[in-house]
Amino acid sequence: MKKSILIHPDELSKVWIDRMVRENIDVLALHPPGGSKAHEYIEKMLVMLEDPEYRALLDYAAEQGLKIEYEMHAAGYLLPKELFASHPEYFRMNEKGERVPDMNFCVSNEEALRLVLKNAAALAGKLYRSEPNYYLWLDDGINIHCQCPKCRHLNPSDQLLKVVNSMLKEIRKDRPDAKMAYLAYYDSMMLPEAVKQDEGVFVEYAPISKYKKNAEAEAAKEKSMLTDLMKHFGSKDSKVLEYWIDNSLFSGWKKPPKQMFADADAAKKDVREYTDMGFEYISVFGCYLGPDYEELYGEPDISAFTKAFD
Repeated sequence: MKKSILIHPDELSKVWIDRMVRENIDVLALHPPGGSKAHEYIEKMLVMLEDPEYRALLDYAAEQGLKIEYEMHAAGYLLPKELFASHPEYFRMNEKGERVPDMNFCVSNEEALRLVLKNAAALAGKLYRSEPNYYLWLDDGINIHCQCPKCRHLNPSDQLLKVVNSMLKEIRKDRPDAKMAYLAYYDSMMLPEAVKQDEGVFVEYAPISKYKKNAEAEAAKEKSMLTDLMKHFGSKDSKVLEYWIDNSLFSGWKKPPKQMFADADAAKKDVREYTDMGFEYISVFGCYLGPDYEELYGEPDISAFTKAFD
């Protein structure tokens, strides 16, 4: 089973790299924070990736045998919100029939999609030492798909898959071995109905629902939907993105970070279930466990993840 840990770019250190190597992690993944400022965090990461000292850290990670990937909510970077003033038609229509620049975009607007694809290919080319797996997610939220007359026949999953297929095709012009994640998360847990995934698109399941308060029923419904999604996409390259040691979640996405106490039994149970379902790759957020965490609490305990495979 391939394993990776996602950390924020500014939390990367030789200590983190050595820890991953010691714990037999396969992939170091950099994850710029999401939210309304996700595009700014991506821009900051790209500046870091041009810095020789930061590149030396990633070179060191690769020399130690770690693969490198990047996972991010990229919609706001791929189609800047500033364009709304001159091109409101690029952006999604909400249920009231209003064009809004809050989240995502109109997937039926050809000019908008061309700009997204151009920026996606350029972004992929800037991800230093990246593996051919690309994770350029759309925005983070519920009911944020376009409902204009041209888009409304496409459910949220169809809209996501249309963009993912198109981005992959564009990126493959420069990197023929590229693959692209379809993030099964919130609205995109439903099955696509009008769009079929292209070869090279794989499912990535992020079970955030079970970590919400009083979300047992929602989490159970989501797990039942996952069975159909796995049948639809197949198990090849399928990936789970979990939260067992995500201290940003446990800290309420606010710093200073809280001390993390992960549920090792739950992680072990989950890994067995994911393995039985056919997933080939399991990853976990490990954010808010950087130098500031160590200064407050000492070495972070990530064994809930690493020992879940024993």
